[in-house]
Amino acid sequence: MTAPRSLLHGLALISAVTLAACSSPDSSPEAATGGEPAQMPAATATMEATGLTDPNLADEASLAQVPYITTEIATELVQARPFGDMLEVDMVLAGSLDDVQREEVYSHLFARLDLNSASEAEILLIPGVGDRMAHEFEEYRPYVGIEQFRREIGKYVDEDEVARLEQYVRIE
Repeated sequence: MTAPRSLLHGLALISAVTLAACSSPDSSPEAATGGEPAQMPAATATMEATGLTDPNLADEASLAQVPYITTEIATELVQARPFGDMLEVDMVLAGSLDDVQREEVYSHLFARLDLNSASEAEILLIPGVGDRMAHEFEEYRPYVGIEQFRREIGKYVDEDEVARLEQYVRIE
């Protein structure tokens, strides 16, 4: 019997937190700043549960590590914050990147969408989601939990694809 995917994600997150807590005292944020509290490390800008970088949280250096994001684009993204939704991020990037490049960016950089309120245009920004799948996302609203999303979208795609899509969404 295999463990449920949510349990595995939870265990991975606990492991990451434990490793961070066990790091040497000399590598603490306070040690690096002479006892002053440090700003949020760039690593926290990556949503551990999803592996995606949040465009509202990542620093310029982290953003510049995303494919096609130059230091100039990273600066532009930081200056345009806060983003209310992914359409606002897309508007910033559309000035510098084409559709194919932006889709690749969104496989690394994405602010999770609320399944119950995201527009079709916003859902279509999820890499690999077309009109039919966007319709399926909307058809089952309101979502009461992520299990409902897994069950309903699982009618159309395999378990791995459901897990991939799940990293782009949340339920509020």
